[in-house]
Amino acid sequence: MNLLFSSLLFISCTIQAQQSDFIILKKNNKTFNTFYSGMDIAFTTTSGSFINAHISGIKDDTLYLQQFIIRYIPTTLGTYIVDTAGSYRYKYHYNQVAAIGQREKTNFNTKGSGAALLGGGALLTLASGVVYLVDKEKFSAPLLLTSIGLGTLGYFMAKGKKRGNGMPIGKKYKLVYMNMSIDKK
Repeated sequence: MNLLFSSLLFISCTIQAQQSDFIILKKNNKTFNTFYSGMDIAFTTTSGSFINAHISGIKDDTLYLQQFIIRYIPTTLGTYIVDTAGSYRYKYHYNQVAAIGQREKTNFNTKGSGAALLGGGALLTLASGVVYLVDKEKFSAPLLLTSIGLGTLGYFMAKGKKRGNGMPIGKKYKLVYMNMSIDKK
């Protein structure tokens, strides 16, 4: 019996494994990122919903995803226990991905604040001009320069680029599905 087990160690076997399909994210026709089954992915769909999930499989142009619902439950000692309350399973065609990446969530609206600064700066500049016309003794040149500076800062803040949209699929970024199955369609 021991001789049988010893001889099995020296016998080589060939094992065939099939690689699963994967998706490549290309930036200007260069590979930027690769997504396999078993990885996590965060993307926005063409319908506008944001998905952050685990890739359970990629087959026939379809992403099979599993999203877990995680809850933090307080204990009597004042600490928390992480609990998986459940999970959702999704199927998305890779063409339904509109943008890759997680959105940056901030509560500060730069464009809105810039518009407020622009309006306030314009209003202060107008008021300063009225004071100059009515009573030149009370006119303040530093206040006029400050109001013009605030208006200019507000203009550039309102005009600035919107951040945190991820990488939109389109001209610059492209998703490519790689079919690795033996039976090509």
